[in-house]
Amino acid sequence: MENQISSKSFMVNNGIILGVASILFALVLYATGNHLSPHWSVSILNGIIFIGIIIYGIKQFKEANDHFLSWGQGVKIGVGVAIVGSLIVVIYNYLFMNFIEPDFMNQMMEVQNQTYLDQGLTEEQIEAANKMTSSFSTPGIMAAVGIISYAIGGFIVSAIGAAIMKKSEEETY
Repeated sequence: MENQISSKSFMVNNGIILGVASILFALVLYATGNHLSPHWSVSILNGIIFIGIIIYGIKQFKEANDHFLSWGQGVKIGVGVAIVGSLIVVIYNYLFMNFIEPDFMNQMMEVQNQTYLDQGLTEEQIEAANKMTSSFSTPGIMAAVGIISYAIGGFIVSAIGAAIMKKSEEETY
């Protein structure tokens, strides 16, 4: 029996959920003043949200597909969810850095410079690091890095999740 269910709606719907959840999480950090130097647990919580939504999207597709799922379908859905989510986050980041908090990059640079000073770097070393960082801080590069990192993360999560959840029709007989 050939699969007739479109995976696009699962990718788009869960990608929107991922993007909105990521934005809400970022807004909470911003509202609480923790957006410049968040606690390490923030990364863990953000990762749990990312993994959970991708796995949930794959699981939804499997249930809608009579509980059948190939590894390829799972990976396709997971990466699709991640890419749709990343596009939403990239748009939010653009709006955040240009309209909500236009001085964000300078504030981040100050926090990073203080970290460098605390580590004992010289002024020349800090200037060199700042020059390198500013060359990678263009909106286009930041957007590309965001999309690529979400896609890679989505691939890893969905590859593992799909390998665990896969079930073919041959396995039922």
